[in-house]
Amino acid sequence: MGCSGCRVRFNFGKVLSKVPVFFTMVLIFTYFFYCLTGFCDSAPRTLYSQRPLDYDILDDRRRILDDLRPSPRFLPDAPSQRNSTASADAEQVDAAEQLDSAKEGAQSNGIPVSNTFGSKRFPQAIIIGVKKGGTRALLEFLRIHPDVRAVGAEPHFFDRFYDKGLEWYRNLMPRTLDGQITMEKTPSYFVTKEAPGRVCTMNCQAKLIVVVRDPVTRAVSDYTQTLSKNPGLPSFQSLALKNASTGLIDTTWSAVRIGLYAKHLENWLQHFPLSHFLFVSGERLVSDPAGEMGRVQDFLGLKRVVSDKHFYFNQTKGFPCLKKPEGSSRPRCLGKSKGRPHPQIPTEVLQRLRDFYRPFNHRFYQMSGQDFGWD
Repeated sequence: MGCSGCRVRFNFGKVLSKVPVFFTMVLIFTYFFYCLTGFCDSAPRTLYSQRPLDYDILDDRRRILDDLRPSPRFLPDAPSQRNSTASADAEQVDAAEQLDSAKEGAQSNGIPVSNTFGSKRFPQAIIIGVKKGGTRALLEFLRIHPDVRAVGAEPHFFDRFYDKGLEWYRNLMPRTLDGQITMEKTPSYFVTKEAPGRVCTMNCQAKLIVVVRDPVTRAVSDYTQTLSKNPGLPSFQSLALKNASTGLIDTTWSAVRIGLYAKHLENWLQHFPLSHFLFVSGERLVSDPAGEMGRVQDFLGLKRVVSDKHFYFNQTKGFPCLKKPEGSSRPRCLGKSKGRPHPQIPTEVLQRLRDFYRPFNHRFYQMSGQDFGWD
């Protein structure tokens, strides 16, 4: 009995000595289980172990703050005197450039931020054209609206990067909440033959916005932009005309070809009904931005938030800019690349172009159901 009792006590002691080991193994197993299921991501990290800065949070926080603060009070209209506005205009920059600099500043500060608001969706509406028609102005005006989220840069997915796949494209989009619209703009889509079918593959219900402008003025503006980057460019007339003596127009030159709106629209109408298009007048976007923005907001099914109280006419640049909201350092106006003075083009060359475009313009008026008054 004595020896038997000793053996019992000895075995019980061995069991007790293994209990801490057992609990330690349970704890280790539990830790690895939670790590594998992703719960360890919530553990605190050091400043430099954070993920790279998600720039979407900058826009998200701005949206949230805008929702919480009362409606902004805008400054009175800018003075009409040209001299008094000249110095202020020199300091105005593109709104996209302001956002880029804000992003760069946040990144340089090493501030760890992450974005968990909303989700990335394919765009429900796309500004598909046209180059030098006023697409950048339209996008910046739309971005005032709290229910619009848009990509700042042009993705060029449906004309240049389609081989990267739809998932790559979706990841370019900003995060949106329920009730918000995702948008992008790439003006070259309108003149790209493959673009309509590709857009329809993504979403045949997408809303398509085309900003159009007098094709002659648009061609000169297009040439002016190219000339600023390449001062050695041949004259406008040598590029626009196949032969100066015959006056035949060279439709292979992209600045001329883009203005054949009716031909490009025919290509799009093979994939989308006319009801999916809104044609915005580039001229009226300058002379009456609030009126055109009202049409755009109605087309997108948005409440009319962007109105005449948001705009003032910049005398120096010659087009409307956004008034300065309370708390902002400066008005939001398009950058120095917008509103360049056009070179002098011989009147007879411009008249040849007007005669060339006239039948195409009339056809476009019939197709779109709008007379833009370019003739």
